[in-house]
Amino acid sequence: MRRVPALIVGGGPAGSAAGIALSRAGIEAEIVERSPGPQDMVCGGFLGWDALAALRSLGVDAAALGARPIARLRLVSAEDEVEAALPHPAAGLSRRTLDAALLGAAEAAGARVRRGVAVRSADLGQRCLKLDGGDEAAGEALLIATGKHELRGAARPRDTSADPIGLRTALAPSPVLERALDGVIELHLFDGGYAGLLLQEDGQANLCLSAARRRLKAAGGIERLVGELADELPALAERLRQGRMAGWSAVSGVPYGWRAAATAPGVYRLGDQAAVIASLAGDGIAIALASGRAAGAAIAAGRPAEDYQKAFRRQAGRPVAAAEALRWAAEHAAPRAAFMGVLKGLPRLTGLAALLTRIGR
Repeated sequence: MRRVPALIVGGGPAGSAAGIALSRAGIEAEIVERSPGPQDMVCGGFLGWDALAALRSLGVDAAALGARPIARLRLVSAEDEVEAALPHPAAGLSRRTLDAALLGAAEAAGARVRRGVAVRSADLGQRCLKLDGGDEAAGEALLIATGKHELRGAARPRDTSADPIGLRTALAPSPVLERALDGVIELHLFDGGYAGLLLQEDGQANLCLSAARRRLKAAGGIERLVGELADELPALAERLRQGRMAGWSAVSGVPYGWRAAATAPGVYRLGDQAAVIASLAGDGIAIALASGRAAGAAIAAGRPAEDYQKAFRRQAGRPVAAAEALRWAAEHAAPRAAFMGVLKGLPRLTGLAALLTRIGR
């Protein structure tokens, strides 16, 4: 069994960022990614200004990849609508394009990327992975960057059975929908969840939805839930009529608000394995990139994994807490009405709320 200095499980933004940081520091890094090629993911089409800056530092130019500029945020409920400028420019970019660019940058920096390799389980004590076909791989440092999906033997210590469901589809937009979403990220708020809409570089409108498990269960399925939401939210119903919808993809048990408090020696948790921010904040990609860079810097400096994990937990504390407060207000009728009323009178507070959810440095 070959043991490498740094073994990374997952080739998403967090894993690729770590691979780039480690390779630039002269540390041999190997990324194991289960997908054989580019694919869309349930979350992550929005790139905030902090994510864009992090990408530039990693050698990835989102604008050159065709990212659609976003300058404004539109909040919509059944009763009200608020629109305001974002504090800084943002962008819409598909995960298919983003992840491919980051993995390419990691390879260019010197990391070894193994695609189409499924990891069956992990032994954290040995920092060893059991791979498809009975093979094994090990690292002096093991970096877990599997996103919202758990790795057997390394699952996050939380019961996710009551956590929300994440859903995604793509809309082929009509000219009307294209004009409505040009330069805007649109959030539709409802009891038990929210839906986000933005335009991507591939010409599609990305529609992501977070819904309480109880709502999905009561509705009896995704299509029926979407029908209920269309009845509740006339503006969302209009958007759905303005685009041709593809099929839905889903991820269950999204543990919003969770942050890793501890880790095993030599094991670094990245991205959603380190901190899970509510998707309405739009800072998930920035957190993934920040964690990958921080883990790479910690390994290069010889700092223990435990120190990295505690430091990143502190760093993610404010944005995750702020996003949880906003999520609670958005998903409950009375605070949602009050929240929308305040923002309608003082729309500049929308920008402040967005700033509070940024991961920063």
